[in-house]
Amino acid sequence: MEKALTPIARILMAQIFLLAGLSKIGAYAGTQAYMDSMGVPGALLPLVIGLEVGGGIALIVGFQTRWVALGLASFSAISAVIFHANFADQMQMIMFMKNWAIAGGLVMLAVHGAGHFSLDNWVKRNRGQNNERLNATA
Repeated sequence: MEKALTPIARILMAQIFLLAGLSKIGAYAGTQAYMDSMGVPGALLPLVIGLEVGGGIALIVGFQTRWVALGLASFSAISAVIFHANFADQMQMIMFMKNWAIAGGLVMLAVHGAGHFSLDNWVKRNRGQNNERLNATA
């Protein structure tokens, strides 16, 4: 069950970042203005898009999963504090808690790794096979 569910969990965690990053490309000027209005330089938007799209794709395929998950968890927590800390607004409070829940799921992914069906696992298996070949020829 773990072999089947881990990639599904990665995809579910990744889709919010991938889709959010892609939507920021389509609404670039509006997103940049919103960032500026919240005190975050709009010039950082390309980095945000790169993190969300690149991180989302990396999670989906299971590449450098532990590091990517930690990076996206940090991004989620920081975004919660900067953009959703108005607890007088119930929607913002929900968005704040959503970001923290996503961060928690990503930390869990960082702890447990990408699982069997991932590039991380494929690299690990092939590295082990190459080491065995080297040891056999030595």
